[in-house]
Amino acid sequence: MSPDAKRPEPTLSTRPRAGRHHLPVPAALLMAAAILSFAVQDAAIKWLSRDYGLAQIIFFGRILAVPLAALLAYRSGGLIRLRAKRPLLQVLRASFTVCDMLCFTAAVWLMPLADAITIGFAAPLFMTILSVPLLKERVGPRRWTAVLLGFIGVIIVLQPSGAGFGLPSLYALGSALAFALLIILTRVLTATENVPCLMFWNSGIVASVMFVLMLPEWRTPTGLGIWVFALSAGIGAVAQLLITEAFRLGEVSLLAPIQYMSLLWAGFFGYVIFGNVPTATLLIGAAVIVASTLYIVQREARLARARGKAAQHQVLGSPDAEVIIVKREDMP
Repeated sequence: MSPDAKRPEPTLSTRPRAGRHHLPVPAALLMAAAILSFAVQDAAIKWLSRDYGLAQIIFFGRILAVPLAALLAYRSGGLIRLRAKRPLLQVLRASFTVCDMLCFTAAVWLMPLADAITIGFAAPLFMTILSVPLLKERVGPRRWTAVLLGFIGVIIVLQPSGAGFGLPSLYALGSALAFALLIILTRVLTATENVPCLMFWNSGIVASVMFVLMLPEWRTPTGLGIWVFALSAGIGAVAQLLITEAFRLGEVSLLAPIQYMSLLWAGFFGYVIFGNVPTATLLIGAAVIVASTLYIVQREARLARARGKAAQHQVLGSPDAEVIIVKREDMP
Protein backbone atom coordinates (compact mmCIF):
# COMPACT_ATOMS: atom_id res chain seq x y z
CA MET A 1 0.00 0.00 0.00
CA SER A 2 1.47 3.35 -1.01
CA PRO A 3 2.14 6.08 1.58
CA ASP A 4 -0.34 8.35 -0.21
CA ALA A 5 -3.18 5.87 0.06
CA LYS A 6 -5.88 6.73 2.53
CA ARG A 7 -6.09 4.76 5.72
CA PRO A 8 -9.09 2.43 5.93
CA GLU A 9 -11.80 4.11 7.94
CA PRO A 10 -13.65 1.92 10.40
CA THR A 11 -17.42 1.90 10.18
CA LEU A 12 -19.92 0.88 12.80
CA SER A 13 -22.70 -1.64 12.40
CA THR A 14 -25.03 -3.28 14.83
CA ARG A 15 -26.52 -6.73 14.94
CA PRO A 16 -29.10 -8.22 17.27
CA ARG A 17 -27.83 -10.48 19.96
CA ALA A 18 -28.29 -14.21 19.54
CA GLY A 19 -31.79 -15.51 20.15
CA ARG A 20 -35.23 -14.87 18.74
CA HIS A 21 -35.73 -12.35 15.92
CA HIS A 22 -38.59 -10.03 15.06
CA LEU A 23 -38.90 -9.53 11.31
CA PRO A 24 -42.64 -8.90 10.93
CA VAL A 25 -43.09 -8.88 7.14
CA PRO A 26 -41.16 -12.11 6.33
CA ALA A 27 -42.73 -13.78 9.36
CA ALA A 28 -46.24 -12.76 8.30
CA LEU A 29 -45.69 -14.00 4.73
CA LEU A 30 -44.35 -17.33 5.99
CA MET A 31 -47.31 -17.66 8.35
CA ALA A 32 -49.76 -16.93 5.53
CA ALA A 33 -48.08 -19.57 3.36
CA ALA A 34 -48.22 -22.04 6.26
CA ILE A 35 -51.94 -21.38 6.75
CA LEU A 36 -52.55 -22.07 3.04
CA SER A 37 -50.51 -25.28 3.23
CA PHE A 38 -52.43 -26.47 6.29
CA ALA A 39 -55.71 -25.66 4.52
CA VAL A 40 -54.70 -27.89 1.60
CA GLN A 41 -53.81 -30.64 4.05
CA ASP A 42 -57.13 -30.17 5.90
CA ALA A 43 -58.99 -30.61 2.61
CA ALA A 44 -57.04 -33.81 1.97
CA ILE A 45 -57.79 -35.01 5.51
CA LYS A 46 -61.51 -34.32 5.06
CA TRP A 47 -61.50 -36.32 1.82
CA LEU A 48 -59.57 -39.20 3.39
CA SER A 49 -61.73 -39.30 6.54
CA ARG A 50 -64.54 -40.94 4.56
CA ASP A 51 -62.56 -44.17 4.25
CA TYR A 52 -59.61 -44.06 6.69
CA GLY A 53 -59.09 -43.62 10.43
CA LEU A 54 -57.91 -40.34 11.90
CA ALA A 55 -54.72 -41.76 13.45
CA GLN A 56 -53.68 -43.22 10.10
CA ILE A 57 -54.36 -39.91 8.35
CA ILE A 58 -52.37 -37.92 10.92
CA PHE A 59 -49.51 -40.43 10.77
CA PHE A 60 -49.05 -40.02 7.01
CA GLY A 61 -49.52 -36.26 7.33
CA ARG A 62 -46.54 -36.08 9.70
CA ILE A 63 -44.16 -38.86 8.68
CA LEU A 64 -42.58 -37.11 5.67
CA ALA A 65 -41.51 -34.16 7.83
CA VAL A 66 -39.06 -36.45 9.66
CA PRO A 67 -36.77 -37.28 6.69
CA LEU A 68 -37.19 -33.71 5.38
CA ALA A 69 -35.88 -32.37 8.70
CA ALA A 70 -32.96 -34.81 8.57
CA LEU A 71 -32.12 -33.71 5.01
CA LEU A 72 -32.24 -30.02 5.95
CA ALA A 73 -29.99 -30.69 8.94
CA TYR A 74 -27.53 -32.70 6.85
CA ARG A 75 -27.24 -29.94 4.23
CA SER A 76 -26.82 -27.18 6.83
CA GLY A 77 -24.12 -28.66 9.04
CA GLY A 78 -24.75 -32.36 9.56
CA LEU A 79 -27.14 -34.59 11.47
CA ILE A 80 -25.62 -33.28 14.69
CA ARG A 81 -28.03 -30.35 14.26
CA LEU A 82 -30.88 -32.71 15.16
CA ARG A 83 -29.54 -33.02 18.69
CA ALA A 84 -31.91 -31.16 21.01
CA LYS A 85 -30.45 -28.80 23.57
CA ARG A 86 -33.69 -28.90 25.56
CA PRO A 87 -35.21 -32.35 24.92
CA LEU A 88 -37.79 -32.13 27.70
CA LEU A 89 -39.30 -29.02 26.14
CA GLN A 90 -39.26 -30.78 22.76
CA VAL A 91 -41.24 -33.68 24.22
CA LEU A 92 -43.61 -31.26 25.94
CA ARG A 93 -44.20 -29.40 22.67
CA ALA A 94 -44.99 -32.65 20.82
CA SER A 95 -47.32 -33.64 23.67
CA PHE A 96 -49.28 -30.41 23.18
CA THR A 97 -49.52 -31.24 19.47
CA VAL A 98 -51.01 -34.65 20.22
CA CYS A 99 -53.42 -33.13 22.77
CA ASP A 100 -54.51 -30.51 20.25
CA MET A 101 -55.35 -33.14 17.63
CA LEU A 102 -57.13 -35.54 19.95
CA CYS A 103 -59.14 -32.86 21.79
CA PHE A 104 -60.32 -31.25 18.57
CA THR A 105 -61.37 -34.64 17.17
CA ALA A 106 -63.36 -35.39 20.33
CA ALA A 107 -65.05 -31.98 20.12
CA VAL A 108 -66.07 -32.55 16.50
CA TRP A 109 -67.55 -35.93 17.40
CA LEU A 110 -69.61 -34.51 20.28
CA MET A 111 -70.79 -31.11 19.00
CA PRO A 112 -71.63 -29.32 15.73
CA LEU A 113 -68.59 -28.61 13.59
CA ALA A 114 -69.28 -24.85 13.51
CA ASP A 115 -69.26 -24.67 17.29
CA ALA A 116 -66.04 -26.68 17.58
CA ILE A 117 -64.22 -24.54 15.02
CA THR A 118 -65.48 -21.29 16.56
CA ILE A 119 -64.24 -22.25 20.01
CA GLY A 120 -61.01 -23.51 18.44
CA PHE A 121 -60.36 -20.04 17.06
CA ALA A 122 -59.93 -18.87 20.63
CA ALA A 123 -56.33 -20.05 20.14
CA PRO A 124 -55.09 -16.66 18.84
CA LEU A 125 -56.55 -15.03 21.94
CA PHE A 126 -54.78 -17.58 24.15
CA MET A 127 -51.54 -17.01 22.20
CA THR A 128 -51.72 -13.26 22.63
CA ILE A 129 -52.58 -13.49 26.32
CA LEU A 130 -49.86 -16.06 27.08
CA SER A 131 -47.21 -14.23 25.07
CA VAL A 132 -47.21 -11.45 27.67
CA PRO A 133 -46.21 -13.44 30.81
CA LEU A 134 -44.34 -16.29 29.07
CA LEU A 135 -42.47 -14.45 26.31
CA LYS A 136 -42.45 -10.92 27.78
CA GLU A 137 -43.91 -9.55 24.57
CA ARG A 138 -45.53 -6.13 24.59
CA VAL A 139 -49.06 -6.19 23.23
CA GLY A 140 -50.57 -2.79 22.58
CA PRO A 141 -54.25 -1.90 22.29
CA ARG A 142 -54.19 -1.92 18.49
CA ARG A 143 -52.86 -5.48 18.35
CA TRP A 144 -55.49 -6.56 20.90
CA THR A 145 -58.13 -4.90 18.73
CA ALA A 146 -56.95 -6.79 15.63
CA VAL A 147 -57.14 -10.11 17.47
CA LEU A 148 -60.64 -9.41 18.79
CA LEU A 149 -61.91 -8.19 15.40
CA GLY A 150 -60.58 -11.33 13.74
CA PHE A 151 -62.43 -13.46 16.27
CA ILE A 152 -65.63 -11.47 15.65
CA GLY A 153 -65.21 -12.17 11.94
CA VAL A 154 -64.98 -15.89 12.68
CA ILE A 155 -68.20 -15.76 14.73
CA ILE A 156 -69.98 -13.90 11.90
CA VAL A 157 -68.97 -16.58 9.42
CA LEU A 158 -69.70 -19.66 11.50
CA GLN A 159 -72.81 -18.50 13.38
CA PRO A 160 -72.43 -21.00 16.24
CA SER A 161 -75.69 -22.58 17.34
CA GLY A 162 -75.14 -21.93 21.05
CA ALA A 163 -74.93 -25.54 22.19
CA GLY A 164 -74.01 -24.40 25.70
CA PHE A 165 -70.97 -24.97 27.87
CA GLY A 166 -70.30 -28.62 28.64
CA LEU A 167 -67.82 -31.43 28.04
CA PRO A 168 -67.71 -30.92 24.23
CA SER A 169 -66.93 -27.23 24.76
CA LEU A 170 -64.18 -28.17 27.20
CA TYR A 171 -62.63 -30.45 24.56
CA ALA A 172 -62.69 -27.60 22.02
CA LEU A 173 -61.21 -25.15 24.53
CA GLY A 174 -58.57 -27.74 25.43
CA SER A 175 -57.63 -28.01 21.76
CA ALA A 176 -57.32 -24.23 21.44
CA LEU A 177 -55.23 -23.97 24.61
CA ALA A 178 -52.96 -26.87 23.60
CA PHE A 179 -52.36 -25.27 20.18
CA ALA A 180 -51.56 -21.92 21.78
CA LEU A 181 -49.09 -23.54 24.19
CA LEU A 182 -47.30 -25.48 21.46
CA ILE A 183 -46.91 -22.24 19.48
CA ILE A 184 -45.57 -20.48 22.58
CA LEU A 185 -43.07 -23.33 23.06
CA THR A 186 -42.13 -23.05 19.38
CA ARG A 187 -41.20 -19.42 19.94
CA VAL A 188 -39.29 -20.29 23.12
CA LEU A 189 -37.34 -23.14 21.54
CA THR A 190 -36.32 -21.17 18.46
CA ALA A 191 -34.00 -19.19 20.73
CA THR A 192 -31.74 -22.26 21.06
CA GLU A 193 -32.98 -24.93 18.62
CA ASN A 194 -32.76 -24.81 14.83
CA VAL A 195 -35.74 -25.36 12.54
CA PRO A 196 -34.80 -28.92 11.37
CA CYS A 197 -34.40 -29.98 15.01
CA LEU A 198 -37.84 -28.66 15.92
CA MET A 199 -39.44 -30.37 12.92
CA PHE A 200 -37.65 -33.67 13.57
CA TRP A 201 -38.62 -33.96 17.23
CA ASN A 202 -42.20 -32.75 16.92
CA SER A 203 -43.16 -34.73 13.82
CA GLY A 204 -41.18 -37.78 14.95
CA ILE A 205 -42.94 -38.00 18.31
CA VAL A 206 -46.39 -37.28 16.86
CA ALA A 207 -45.91 -39.86 14.09
CA SER A 208 -44.73 -42.46 16.63
CA VAL A 209 -47.82 -41.95 18.81
CA MET A 210 -50.16 -42.07 15.82
CA PHE A 211 -48.44 -45.21 14.49
CA VAL A 212 -49.40 -47.05 17.67
CA LEU A 213 -52.95 -45.69 17.62
CA MET A 214 -53.56 -46.51 13.96
CA LEU A 215 -52.59 -50.22 14.12
CA PRO A 216 -56.03 -51.47 15.27
CA GLU A 217 -57.79 -49.51 12.47
CA TRP A 218 -55.21 -49.82 9.66
CA ARG A 219 -56.53 -49.86 6.12
CA THR A 220 -54.19 -50.17 3.13
CA PRO A 221 -54.57 -47.11 0.82
CA THR A 222 -55.76 -47.87 -2.70
CA GLY A 223 -56.47 -45.95 -5.91
CA LEU A 224 -56.78 -42.18 -5.56
CA GLY A 225 -56.31 -42.52 -1.81
CA ILE A 226 -52.61 -43.26 -2.36
CA TRP A 227 -52.10 -39.90 -4.09
CA VAL A 228 -54.16 -37.96 -1.56
CA PHE A 229 -52.10 -39.52 1.26
CA ALA A 230 -48.94 -38.48 -0.63
CA LEU A 231 -50.29 -34.93 -1.04
CA SER A 232 -51.13 -34.73 2.66
CA ALA A 233 -47.66 -35.97 3.62
CA GLY A 234 -45.83 -33.58 1.30
CA ILE A 235 -47.82 -30.44 2.03
CA GLY A 236 -47.80 -31.27 5.74
CA ALA A 237 -44.01 -31.36 5.78
CA VAL A 238 -43.85 -28.01 3.97
CA ALA A 239 -46.40 -26.50 6.37
CA GLN A 240 -44.36 -27.60 9.39
CA LEU A 241 -41.27 -25.96 7.93
CA LEU A 242 -43.08 -22.71 7.12
CA ILE A 243 -44.84 -22.26 10.46
CA THR A 244 -41.72 -23.09 12.49
CA GLU A 245 -39.67 -20.56 10.53
CA ALA A 246 -42.47 -17.99 10.85
CA PHE A 247 -42.47 -18.21 14.65
CA ARG A 248 -38.68 -18.05 14.68
CA LEU A 249 -38.83 -14.68 12.94
CA GLY A 250 -42.02 -13.14 14.32
CA GLU A 251 -43.68 -12.51 17.65
CA VAL A 252 -46.57 -14.75 18.63
CA SER A 253 -48.94 -11.84 19.24
CA LEU A 254 -48.25 -10.59 15.69
CA LEU A 255 -48.76 -13.93 13.93
CA ALA A 256 -51.74 -15.16 15.96
CA PRO A 257 -54.41 -13.15 14.05
CA ILE A 258 -53.16 -14.50 10.71
CA GLN A 259 -54.45 -17.91 11.78
CA TYR A 260 -57.96 -16.59 11.13
CA MET A 261 -57.19 -16.69 7.40
CA SER A 262 -57.51 -20.49 7.53
CA LEU A 263 -61.27 -19.95 7.60
CA LEU A 264 -61.11 -18.19 4.23
CA TRP A 265 -59.19 -21.07 2.65
CA ALA A 266 -61.58 -23.55 4.24
CA GLY A 267 -64.46 -21.74 2.50
CA PHE A 268 -62.60 -21.75 -0.82
CA PHE A 269 -61.68 -25.43 -0.77
CA GLY A 270 -65.13 -26.30 0.56
CA TYR A 271 -66.63 -24.70 -2.55
CA VAL A 272 -64.12 -26.03 -5.10
CA ILE A 273 -63.80 -29.61 -3.80
CA PHE A 274 -66.97 -30.32 -1.82
CA GLY A 275 -69.45 -27.96 -3.51
CA ASN A 276 -70.28 -25.85 -0.45
CA VAL A 277 -71.48 -22.47 -1.78
CA PRO A 278 -70.17 -19.43 0.19
CA THR A 279 -72.89 -17.53 2.05
CA ALA A 280 -73.29 -13.78 2.53
CA THR A 281 -72.14 -14.12 6.14
CA LEU A 282 -68.98 -15.89 4.94
CA LEU A 283 -68.15 -12.96 2.67
CA ILE A 284 -68.84 -10.39 5.41
CA GLY A 285 -66.83 -12.28 7.99
CA ALA A 286 -64.04 -12.82 5.48
CA ALA A 287 -63.81 -9.07 4.91
CA VAL A 288 -63.50 -8.47 8.67
CA ILE A 289 -60.84 -11.18 9.01
CA VAL A 290 -58.76 -9.93 6.07
CA ALA A 291 -59.03 -6.29 7.21
CA SER A 292 -57.89 -7.07 10.77
CA THR A 293 -55.00 -9.22 9.54
CA LEU A 294 -53.75 -6.77 6.93
CA TYR A 295 -54.00 -3.87 9.38
CA ILE A 296 -51.78 -5.44 12.01
CA VAL A 297 -49.22 -6.68 9.46
CA GLN A 298 -49.04 -3.26 7.79
CA ARG A 299 -48.67 -1.50 11.14
CA GLU A 300 -45.94 -3.89 12.28
CA ALA A 301 -44.06 -3.32 9.04
CA ARG A 302 -44.20 0.44 9.63
CA LEU A 303 -42.96 0.02 13.21
CA ALA A 304 -40.14 -2.26 12.02
CA ARG A 305 -38.97 0.41 9.57
CA ALA A 306 -39.05 2.99 12.37
CA ARG A 307 -37.00 0.70 14.62
CA GLY A 308 -34.51 0.18 11.81
CA LYS A 309 -33.98 3.91 11.43
CA ALA A 310 -33.60 4.32 15.19
CA ALA A 311 -30.97 1.56 15.26
CA GLN A 312 -28.78 3.58 12.87
CA HIS A 313 -28.43 6.24 15.56
CA GLN A 314 -27.92 3.82 18.43
CA VAL A 315 -25.37 4.90 21.04
CA LEU A 316 -22.27 2.74 21.42
CA GLY A 317 -22.47 0.40 24.37
CA SER A 318 -26.25 0.04 24.24
CA PRO A 319 -27.36 -3.21 25.92
CA ASP A 320 -29.62 -3.97 22.95
CA ALA A 321 -26.81 -4.30 20.41
CA GLU A 322 -23.29 -5.49 19.93
CA VAL A 323 -20.88 -3.07 18.28
CA ILE A 324 -18.76 -4.49 15.48
CA ILE A 325 -15.83 -2.70 13.85
CA VAL A 326 -15.77 -3.38 10.13
CA LYS A 327 -12.68 -2.28 8.22
CA ARG A 328 -12.94 -1.42 4.55
CA GLU A 329 -10.48 -3.20 2.31
CA ASP A 330 -7.51 -1.15 1.09
CA MET A 331 -8.10 0.37 -2.32
CA PRO A 332 -5.36 -0.31 -4.90
